[in-house]
Amino acid sequence: MSTQMITKKIYFHVFVILLFVCTSATIGNAQIGNVQIGSAQHRTSVVGEGCDGCELMYVGMPKHIKAVDTSAGWRESGTKLLLTGKVYQADGRTPAANVILYYWHTDNNGYYSPRAGMDERAKQHGHIRGWIKTDAEGNYALYTIRPKAYPNRTIPQHIHFAIKEPTIANEYYIDDIVFDDDPLLLPDLKRHPPQKRGGSGIVRIVLAGNLHVAEHPIVLGMNIPNYPTLALKNTRSGLQNGDDSPSFMPFHAWGPDAGTRACPVCKYGRFHGILYFVGNKPNWEEIKQWLVFLEDESLKRGNELKVYFIYGNEIGYSAEQRKGALASIGKELRLSKIALTFVPSLSDAESEVHLNKINPDAENTFIIYNHRKIVDTFTNLKPSAASFTQIRQTLERTKGKYFHLLAPSHSR
Repeated sequence: MSTQMITKKIYFHVFVILLFVCTSATIGNAQIGNVQIGSAQHRTSVVGEGCDGCELMYVGMPKHIKAVDTSAGWRESGTKLLLTGKVYQADGRTPAANVILYYWHTDNNGYYSPRAGMDERAKQHGHIRGWIKTDAEGNYALYTIRPKAYPNRTIPQHIHFAIKEPTIANEYYIDDIVFDDDPLLLPDLKRHPPQKRGGSGIVRIVLAGNLHVAEHPIVLGMNIPNYPTLALKNTRSGLQNGDDSPSFMPFHAWGPDAGTRACPVCKYGRFHGILYFVGNKPNWEEIKQWLVFLEDESLKRGNELKVYFIYGNEIGYSAEQRKGALASIGKELRLSKIALTFVPSLSDAESEVHLNKINPDAENTFIIYNHRKIVDTFTNLKPSAASFTQIRQTLERTKGKYFHLLAPSHSR
């Protein structure tokens, strides 16, 4: 073998060794959040896929954290805010205890303003930061002020949240809390559609004197990548608990809005609402039993409950025939509170009913919302005493302490 060939072989082996060392060092030193990782596969398996800045939740974290916290901002100028709610496990129904919520937000001037003596690492989150730990029933409450938007920016007011579950190795972020009365919100939602991590982050204000109150349920793992549970696979019909119930425009055949295309949650979204969907497999005997029960509940609860029946059978669709058939049922059952409505199909885009993601082959789907936020869903329920009890219990369970407070006049 020639000297030139030997030299080339040595150079080649040196190159391979250096390439291996550099690549190993690069992978070995990579980090996501506060989690040291050793491979690309490990990186993609981190729950939430990393969180820029969320690792700061551990800086200054107290040993004992309560379910109710009062931020430094509460004692400063600004609109007083109580943000409260429940944290649920991945099923959207079971309360989750001992979950740490780390929050941070701007001051009344729109800045993350650090204070003297703060840990240098936490200064980027400002002085309005803190921790809450859910109680045995999943409850949490934060007394603070409404953050101001960043000066000269188009980003709406928001509160950041990071979650640390007792059984998950790393922290992860959920959607920022934003306010539906913020004029910057809708334009921003069009530019940046929300991820709905942990559920919709949009909250709606009610008033207790000068105190703004916002109830916000959180569903653990919802839309969180690599979340370790099969319960998140939404095989049921309809959106998940924690989502906002979307706007859509059915045709009203019977009820207070007969002859219109009033949007259910737009027209009546303040209190409880029930959307009762039936698609391609109607059982009219059972439907009538459900309508009688729901009419009775509506009469008992007055303006605190609005029920909509949405019929979306795509087989043999005729608008005039469907309108007449539903009007006949309304008259037969003497319904006065329930709205009987229809759409060409449950996948119809023109009416936007498709946004509800209803399975047309399900026997029925019940979506229950409170202040536009979905609090429970049921599929293929039979009109039995046990099913009626389930609906009543959901309505009672999800009322909340602040159900009867007045909403601002501009609130949707």
